[in-house]
Amino acid sequence: MAGMEKPLTGKVALVAGATRGAGRQIAVQLGAAGATVYATGRSTRERPSEMRRPETIEETAELVTAAGGTGIAIGADHLDPEQVRAVVARIDAEQGGLDVLVNDIWGAEGLFSWDKRLWEDDLQTGLHILRLAVETHIVTSHAALPLLVRRPGGLVVEVTDGTAEYNATRYRVSFFYDLAKASVLRMAFALAEELRPLGGTAVSVTPGFLRSEVMLEHFGVTEATWRDGAAKDPHFAMSESPVYLGRGIAALAADPDKARWNGASLSSAGLAAQYGLTDADGSRPDWWRYDAEVVAAGRSGGVEGYR
Repeated sequence: MAGMEKPLTGKVALVAGATRGAGRQIAVQLGAAGATVYATGRSTRERPSEMRRPETIEETAELVTAAGGTGIAIGADHLDPEQVRAVVARIDAEQGGLDVLVNDIWGAEGLFSWDKRLWEDDLQTGLHILRLAVETHIVTSHAALPLLVRRPGGLVVEVTDGTAEYNATRYRVSFFYDLAKASVLRMAFALAEELRPLGGTAVSVTPGFLRSEVMLEHFGVTEATWRDGAAKDPHFAMSESPVYLGRGIAALAADPDKARWNGASLSSAGLAAQYGLTDADGSRPDWWRYDAEVVAAGRSGGVEGYR
């Protein structure tokens, strides 16, 4: 392909939490744009994580390579600073630099409860959620940023759930979930301030109603039959594939003027509108506008005008 078709050729990315969901497709789409992508996470073919899911980082790396990039899988627990430092040392030794850091570590699916107040919930489980969702991001940035800031133009992407505007006014049903997602938003804001004088950029990004592997299973559908999930929840008709956010982040990483977004809270729909992108099915779903105008308003309208 011509260079313009692969604008990230020669660039190096670390996608932390690339095993499944948004992280996997962020890695794949960075690869499709020509990047060398290090995919990290706890779920390897030899050792599954506590989530006991079938997806592995090796599969992600293979998908990156198949998309046209170079995928490299490294098993790592991002709660362990030594393991994360070893990942960064390997990237340094093999590539000599880092251009994009994506913090998409989560790993708390199924641990939080939607029907308990803070004092009714299990404290140790709640604190573990915060370690998985927040501490991992801090550990990873602490280790990787010295490599990323060696030269100007580096990009840090903090993946969360909800825009800054949305999360500032809406309680996310669970104390620990709410705190985890709001913390990641603030983390991107803080990193933006620290990176600005060094020529770096940090943003937070959120998908909409994401059709992750876990969500597809919850609705009893596959990516090929996802529209059938609307029978269980009509709002599922507004869901989006992980490809949508992945394409947006790849476009952002390739934007020579990305510093204008420093400190911003971005959504998959916003990135799609900015860079002229669509989801895998050719649509452009705008979940957060739909949520405000339909879900929050108690309406039962269809998706016309929203995707």
